[in-house]
Amino acid sequence: MSPTVAVVAHRKKTLGAGLDRLRVLITEEGVADLLWYEVPKSKKAPKKVRKALKEGAELVFVWGGDGMVQRCADALADSKVPMAILPAGTANLFANNLGIPIDLEETVRIGFHGRREKLDLGVLNGEHFAVMAGAGFDAEMIAETDGAAKRRLGKLSYVKAAVRGVGGPLVPMKVDIDGTTWFDGMASCLLLGNVSTIAGGIEAFDDARPDDGWLDVGVATAKGPVQWARVLGRMAAGRSDESPFVRITRARKVSATFGSPLTYELDGGDRGSVTAIEAEAAPGALTLCLPPVT
Repeated sequence: MSPTVAVVAHRKKTLGAGLDRLRVLITEEGVADLLWYEVPKSKKAPKKVRKALKEGAELVFVWGGDGMVQRCADALADSKVPMAILPAGTANLFANNLGIPIDLEETVRIGFHGRREKLDLGVLNGEHFAVMAGAGFDAEMIAETDGAAKRRLGKLSYVKAAVRGVGGPLVPMKVDIDGTTWFDGMASCLLLGNVSTIAGGIEAFDDARPDDGWLDVGVATAKGPVQWARVLGRMAAGRSDESPFVRITRARKVSATFGSPLTYELDGGDRGSVTAIEAEAAPGALTLCLPPVT
């Protein structure tokens, strides 16, 4: 029996021959019912996903970048309805980490004929994320990278914003891991990772896997251009946890308080400033369509 399929698309994003070609490729699969939703910005996507689920969608294609994937994953979490990613964004970090190609025809094939896997998500202040979340320097970097810069410079836009932000102040930060204090001191950034590669293509968490039931947690104490250059150089050349300005662990639950308000972000989307965060791993919360194992 043919499935009911939904497409939730960020209409400003591009991939291959575009949304018209996507419609043709899906209908060629003999779909019984096609639910089609286009949105002008990712924050409007969750409402469409919930509508699709209510109307009986058995497979949801998501067209967009990491921000779009994050919004849709938040709405799809624990529904058991599989998501198929059509990576039409700037960085496509979640897709890249999972080996999903930047190829329209192939990703449609994966959606219909690939394997289904239950993968972890993280939850920060009640909202799911797929790649990373953080507070402090990394979130400020993302907040300063506007849409025009991302379209023009791609990953280099994050590097440009990072160079501007390396002189930022350290703030008092207390981080509890699974109920016990792990860090209490001055830091510039708290980062939570579900996968290894984060903004700007940086390999931040060498051992992170989206199917291990854990969140990887990092705190950076680097200050100024010289120390940050050492951190980024270590990430590029070896293991990030060998840097003297980085501490890394893993956790099921994370609680953190900050001495002054810090901007926080989820999967490249800034969410404003807070003085505390609560986060946890959500094992197997998202069913995803992945390439066949070769």
